Amino acid sequence: MTMDALSEVLRVVRLVGAIFIQGRFTAPWCYLSPSADAAAPFLEPGAERVVIFHLITEGECFVELAGEPPVRLVAGDAVVFPQGDAHRMTSEPGLPPATGARLDEVLSRRPRMLAYGGGGATTRLICGYLACDARLARLLLAGLPRLLRVNVRGSNAGIWLESSVRYALAEARSPRPGGAGVLAKLAELLFIEVLRLYMNEQGEGRTGWLAGMGDRIVGSALTALHSHPAQAWTLEELARTAGTSRSVLAERFQQLVGSAPMQYLTQWRMLLAANLLCRSNAPLARIAEDVGYQTDTAFSRAFRREYGCPPAAWRRNRSAQPQLH
Repeated sequence: MTMDALSEVLRVVRLVGAIFIQGRFTAPWCYLSPSADAAAPFLEPGAERVVIFHLITEGECFVELAGEPPVRLVAGDAVVFPQGDAHRMTSEPGLPPATGARLDEVLSRRPRMLAYGGGGATTRLICGYLACDARLARLLLAGLPRLLRVNVRGSNAGIWLESSVRYALAEARSPRPGGAGVLAKLAELLFIEVLRLYMNEQGEGRTGWLAGMGDRIVGSALTALHSHPAQAWTLEELARTAGTSRSVLAERFQQLVGSAPMQYLTQWRMLLAANLLCRSNAPLARIAEDVGYQTDTAFSRAFRREYGCPPAAWRRNRSAQPQLH
């Protein structure tokens, strides 16, 4: 049940994935990955937000973030940087990055394979990224740690994905068409599997949308809002659906998701509306009704508060802009 809301969020908000490098490094080695903001122009021009991830397929290494202790990664570990932090991948902590080993410089050459190092123990990894709307990043990734690590070999889907990624990378080096498209879809699936595994790992003190989905009360409320966004919800009715009191729901929702339930509903309705404005020619009155507003005026007012301009103007501006592929 809890996966329904995640599926709905991912359906509504554009997610563009790509797997871009298969790395084979031999110790000692170290490379620097700049912040996602710095890497974005090389990865997906026009993207509002880029999320970088790595999948270790053989051996082990360390990831270093400024101000944090090094984290050891082993084969099967997938690591995501939800806030887009600059980081270093290295065979051992404290090594200086190799000359020319900045990821943005490497990406500008668009290699499929990357191999270097000192000839010692081998580590293989796959680098990928996802471009997405800033609002998706705010919704899904808020409250997550700077570094999110799960081991995909702990799930059947993860094992299948890892072998599929390796196969697709081998195929991408052949002249047959369609390889890049397959890799893009696999990058999305891998990212979703990481989120699912993270949701299942209950940890103390976690906050954010994914933590809310893993909570019995807040997860029930989120699922209800996502299943029936146009319904005339009240806090009382939502609390009844979640099997709790209004005060408990309001407190837990604010604590985990970071907003009040009705405020969250408005934000979600506006995301749905923006999606419909982008992807359909439906009149504003129809869109307003589909997302739970009785009048165009009330809908336009809410949309302007969230996006800074009326829906008709926003639609015109978006249609004039280059879109993510």
